Amino acid sequence: MIVDVGKVFKNKKVMITGGLGFIGSTLANRLVGHASEIMLVDSLLPDYGGNLFNITGIESRVKVNISDVRDESSMLYLVKGHDYIFNLAGTLSHIDSMKDPYTDLEINCKSQLTILEACRKNNPEVKIVFSGTRGQYGKAQYLPVDEKHPMCPTDVNGINNMAGEWYHILYNNVYGIRATSLRLTNTYGPRHQMKHSKQGYLNWFVRLAMEGMEIPIYGDGAQRRDFNYVDDVVDALLAAAATDETNGQVYNVGSGAPISVLDSLKAVIKIAKRGSYKVIPFPEEKKKIEIGDYFADHSKLSKATGWAPKMGFEEGLKKTVGFYENNKKYYW
Repeated sequence: MIVDVGKVFKNKKVMITGGLGFIGSTLANRLVGHASEIMLVDSLLPDYGGNLFNITGIESRVKVNISDVRDESSMLYLVKGHDYIFNLAGTLSHIDSMKDPYTDLEINCKSQLTILEACRKNNPEVKIVFSGTRGQYGKAQYLPVDEKHPMCPTDVNGINNMAGEWYHILYNNVYGIRATSLRLTNTYGPRHQMKHSKQGYLNWFVRLAMEGMEIPIYGDGAQRRDFNYVDDVVDALLAAAATDETNGQVYNVGSGAPISVLDSLKAVIKIAKRGSYKVIPFPEEKKKIEIGDYFADHSKLSKATGWAPKMGFEEGLKKTVGFYENNKKYYW
């Protein structure tokens, strides 16, 4: 079923947590085009990806509230009156979650309950879309991974995202707060933070290649991954929000065209026209949580909403590199 999202979101009130971040700001730019009333909630914590430059050109058409999703009193107030909430705020670093599990727990678990409780008390009619992660599955027992695959996370971040997701499904089932979760894989494109590699390695490959650096590849680089261009992910979020068939359901988002880590790096170097690579052993801290091959079966989402990825990998990389060549100073 294909829904006219432009019609669905016209004049609707939409709140986006993590709204100044990579995916949240891209979603905001899209919703502005649909004439939605948009509130962006972001803590702007250092290194988490929030960036005011991400809303350049739409500043006058969105409201920005600098607030932390862990703040119960703020959430009780902010959720009021919205038709939709895209709950994208969270930590993404696998390594950081092992070094500082309590912060990961607060942001990916406690804050999800805070938002859901606020909705239960002050906005039970809202529709919520939660951004889950492929990290919930851990090492793949079969490929492609579908939604029935066991969830055996290899790190704290995966466990906490799994819990955050199921809080949403529980509140859907028990309290009738319409909620769905999309388990995202590697998302890339413009507006991604470029200061470190903790939120995904492809953006870091792009930066290092653009700087002409020698880029390390751990192991042999043969492990395969899904990559989704950010506009395709925004399409998926909007499609999931726009239909009630998704209520209480979880969905994979994938590309249908997995590529090895090494081949993805070679594509980056080719498009950036600079950079090189070397193969080195896995650092011990990364080896312990490495999952090997992962790519998703997204047919459940396609069947429910009509969604399918549109952007080819190299075409998306060209758009990504071009964006940072023009805007490097705002992201480096």
